[in-house]
Amino acid sequence: MSCNESNSRNKDDIELCECSDDDTGLCGCDDQDSNHPKENKKPLEIYTFVDPLCPECWALEPILKKLKMYYGNYFKIRYLIGGKLQCCKEKKSNKDLAQSWEKTASRTGMSCDGDLWLENPISTPFAASISIKAAELQGKLIGIKYLRKLREVLFLNKQNIEDENVLIECAQNIEGLDIEEFKEDLQSEGAVKALQCDLKTTKEMSVEYFPTIVVFNDNFEDEGLMVPGLYDFDVYVNVLEQMLNEQPKKSSPMFLEDFLKEYSFVASKEIAVVYDLTIEEVEKEMKKLVLRQIVERVPVKYGTFWRYIG
Repeated sequence: MSCNESNSRNKDDIELCECSDDDTGLCGCDDQDSNHPKENKKPLEIYTFVDPLCPECWALEPILKKLKMYYGNYFKIRYLIGGKLQCCKEKKSNKDLAQSWEKTASRTGMSCDGDLWLENPISTPFAASISIKAAELQGKLIGIKYLRKLREVLFLNKQNIEDENVLIECAQNIEGLDIEEFKEDLQSEGAVKALQCDLKTTKEMSVEYFPTIVVFNDNFEDEGLMVPGLYDFDVYVNVLEQMLNEQPKKSSPMFLEDFLKEYSFVASKEIAVVYDLTIEEVEKEMKKLVLRQIVERVPVKYGTFWRYIG
């Protein structure tokens, strides 16, 4: 099944994965959420496999934000670049890819402009994948922020992420990232090896669809629980509960202004999912913050994003 198409599966499709952290030699990145104090050891680890050009992976963003806000004290996250890189390897015309992106955006609420494939098509995600790993070499949080920015310019601004200038421009927007070091790492053996490590892990863990998450607990004798595709939030909470062997305790939510400050640029859909609001309710709350000059509205092809300026 294409990652550009709906992964409408039942809960029974969740699979067991027999790999452990010791088996994979992961080169992903841990995600420390500032809403939760850093702990010496969290009981769970989530491996998140993504394809840089996959709109379904982009649509997972609201769910991951909500998981981190409410249950982030139970897990850390590693992001890995998937081995199939399906969006370009499948034999689809640019017109079909454009239509698929549009359908995904309409269905999920996370805007992705399919006109990219008609106006500025991408032939391979290899350069973008290397750039993600190059950013990670400067720190795990920097890598996460860079991946987010890369997705924004791709899905919202229709920029060709094969272009090295686009990759460097993304890096220039990441606080704390050394641009000259990043440029060197784009051509470095270290970034290539990190990507190869991700691809090897993807193959060894038999990941077939994107996005896919695999959740492990701290008992290395236990199998990981693999969740291929995109599901509702409750499914992922249920997975955490299964791996913890207890019901996780829900943390208090961040204040909306703090959430916006932390993430800087978020979709109405992301706010709606995280805070259990309708899009109409989000609009009402955000208008108040616009009047207070806390945020500014950024219209996109499907819906609205909000940029923190406060």
